[in-house]
Amino acid sequence: MLDLIKHPHRRYNPLTSEWVLVSPQRTDRPWQGQVEETTPEIQPEYDPACYLCPGNPRAGGVRNPAYRSTFVFDNDFAALQPDTLAGQTDEGGLIRAEAERGVCRVVCFTPRHDLTIARMSVDEIAGVVDTWVAQYQELGALSFINWIQIFENRGALMGASNPHPHCQIWSNQNLPNEAMKESLSQATYYTGHQSCLLCDYLALERKSGERLVSENGGFYALVPFWAVWPFEVIVISKQHVRGMDDLSKSDRVALADILKRIATLYDKLFQVPFPYTMGFHQRPTDGEAHPEWHLHAHFYPPLLRSATIRKFMVGYELLGMPQRDITAESAAQRLRELG
Repeated sequence: MLDLIKHPHRRYNPLTSEWVLVSPQRTDRPWQGQVEETTPEIQPEYDPACYLCPGNPRAGGVRNPAYRSTFVFDNDFAALQPDTLAGQTDEGGLIRAEAERGVCRVVCFTPRHDLTIARMSVDEIAGVVDTWVAQYQELGALSFINWIQIFENRGALMGASNPHPHCQIWSNQNLPNEAMKESLSQATYYTGHQSCLLCDYLALERKSGERLVSENGGFYALVPFWAVWPFEVIVISKQHVRGMDDLSKSDRVALADILKRIATLYDKLFQVPFPYTMGFHQRPTDGEAHPEWHLHAHFYPPLLRSATIRKFMVGYELLGMPQRDITAESAAQRLRELG
């Protein structure tokens, strides 16, 4: 019989219809790879050189207002632009390109330069959630926007160019790859079972409990069975809500609470401000009902065994499939034990 704790095996991700190779017997292998610096990020409450702090200038001479809560602005170096002209090229179906319109924005969580989600209050984070909802509704109302990606890169390891607490919103004309895979998988499951993929998955996880990390009145946080990153977490709404705009006021506070809990557990785990990429997946804004979609957030942290050892996607993972040594069950247990 297959022993998921001892034997190499692969696990299926029903959200993307992909597999991940799990090799639990490799957790004790010696490490002689790259070692990261462990110096904690110590930031001032206000940094006069920070282009996200209140009152400071940004690119092109634009000056931030003296904001006191959240602050949203169009990205000064946007990856997508709303006025891109339509066009395409196609050579034999093999060399193809299409113009892509979109809007990119930055959301500053707080005027405080030295805070993180882990160090903000639940009420402060709830204000950020309200801003996310407003942006999802505003951008989703644009006729050429069909997908809205809200995401935070935390820490220099994840490519964050500024430590000021903030996130980005990239809204696309077309669904990006990960959204397309999740959309197709959820729609296929809904058609075949007449039920929601993530609702049914949560029911299974609640029975075993071994991968659950934390929960409150509105959300579950767990290490998904198919996790790729060492301490990956997925946050799933308890109720079947398709997007942030379906959340009640109390659910928005619950979302703020669960985000703070996970960020705090990460900081406790390695005793440093923990780097991660976090982002929300919710229904497309193409005007369709999308009953198959279920609101959830992914946390992808790169640290492997300590604050000095980072997980890279290289070699077999780039050429074959993702692979992990730490099982989802052991990762969830370590996070739960931190309380």
